[in-house]
Amino acid sequence: MGNGYFKTEMPENEKNRSYLPGSAERESLKRELERQSREIVQIPMVIGGKDVWTEKKTRTVMPHDHGHVIAEAAQGGEKELKAAIAAALAARDEWARMPAEHRTTVFLKAAEIIAGPMRDTINAATMLGQSKTVWQAEIDTCELIDFLRFNVYYLQKIYEEQPNHAPGVWNRVEYRPLEGFVAAISPFNFTSIGANLPSAPAIAGNVVLWKPATTAVLSNYYVMRAFQAAGLPNGVINFIPSRGSDVSRYVISDPNLSGFHFTGSTEVFSGVWSQVGQNIRSYRTYPRLVGETGGKDFIFAHPSADVPDLVASLVRASYEYQGQKCSAASRAFVPMSLWPQVRDGMLEEIERLKVGDVCDFTNFMGAVIDASAFRTCKDYIDGAQASADARVLCGGYDDSRGYFVYPTLIEARRPDFRTMTEEIFGPVMTVYPYPDERLEEALESCDSATPYGLSGAIFATDRAAIVKMEDALRNAAGNFYINDKPTGAVIGQQPFGGARASGTNDKAGSVINMQRWLSPRTIKEQFLPSREVAYPYMAEP
Repeated sequence: MGNGYFKTEMPENEKNRSYLPGSAERESLKRELERQSREIVQIPMVIGGKDVWTEKKTRTVMPHDHGHVIAEAAQGGEKELKAAIAAALAARDEWARMPAEHRTTVFLKAAEIIAGPMRDTINAATMLGQSKTVWQAEIDTCELIDFLRFNVYYLQKIYEEQPNHAPGVWNRVEYRPLEGFVAAISPFNFTSIGANLPSAPAIAGNVVLWKPATTAVLSNYYVMRAFQAAGLPNGVINFIPSRGSDVSRYVISDPNLSGFHFTGSTEVFSGVWSQVGQNIRSYRTYPRLVGETGGKDFIFAHPSADVPDLVASLVRASYEYQGQKCSAASRAFVPMSLWPQVRDGMLEEIERLKVGDVCDFTNFMGAVIDASAFRTCKDYIDGAQASADARVLCGGYDDSRGYFVYPTLIEARRPDFRTMTEEIFGPVMTVYPYPDERLEEALESCDSATPYGLSGAIFATDRAAIVKMEDALRNAAGNFYINDKPTGAVIGQQPFGGARASGTNDKAGSVINMQRWLSPRTIKEQFLPSREVAYPYMAEP
């Protein structure tokens, strides 16, 4: 073991490539898109560092061309999941005892691999498998790189946090990984989150079982290969495409479960929380439950808002990546005095948005992720069309080739209309025009009409109004924006997460999240012996 304090500096955020017409980066990515479009990748489970194949497979298609299969993934069951647990536990001691500078170097190297030779591979897989435009894929990959670099830095900051001493005493805190394994279940919408959920605990010295979303398995598989290429020891992260019900039955119930790292639906996270509670006496330790779940993110405008700024933010926040970001805005409160300008401005901007194949770089939107997401959006749009309490101003859908839902704008006549309160996770924005004189009532509705508390934004130029609105909505969002859209949180700048039904607010990509994967041990060492039993106050006067 080397002697020295090995430190990394505060990272800089990975720079986004622009992919402008004629650029080398654009041409390189297009070649990779063409290559991946011509193949069907066979994806194994990776257990204990070995590729594991199963008879049962799932198919991954392009959401914007759902007849086009791009991957087939092995799907594990009881046998494979139990083998993954055993492989993780077998790797635990050596990984936990590995010097931090060597353990974290694996992930710093992985960041370099992803930023360099594998950037096109992961971007293309994200575009084709998750129907992201080139820009949405690029910012996703950059966030992935940032997660790896910043989490190493944040772990170092935690290690540096040490207690005070007393004369003749040396106090120190050792930050141990959790005792057991961590289960990570990742979502389809961000390749970066797919990478972060297993890697954050692993950076801290934990061993992990990683279940990727079926619809994001291709990009996530390439991330797993990047980890292996960077020297990740066998068994530290086990890649286990499988059914959620099997993970619940065989992984969440295992006595060695020490942590659960999750991004997905509120319903699933609540179910896991309930299952853990019912089984609490069977675990070796209380499992850490960390989750970022649903949201009904808002934009709230004051009469003093800058209308062009508000319009641009509404359109981007509502429709980028088909409204499938955790932070995407899907409800807005706009004063009646501004609504005609805002409405016309939004309709004008929406008219310019192109929707289609993400390989066409002129498109602003692709398709929603699958048939289930398409049906959900369709049902909400049809319901609004049939309701006397709402008016669909533009939008629609077509799944003849891809799962396309067009940017939809609904005007609600009630603040508690269904599309104002229920999570949709698609490109469907509902605006409630509130009477200017009923600002306080509208703020109360924004705060209380949904169970969520993830992200939100206010728009105003009146400073007193900003103060009032910020205070009224202080619990409505874990990420709160003033005169900016509620999407686009950057690692190291806006730690992301919310409370209420939106999760545990453990702020992915921050010290807060990294602390959850550590179990501190306080050590006190006394230099000189203490042989006295009686205390001075006990002396006779």
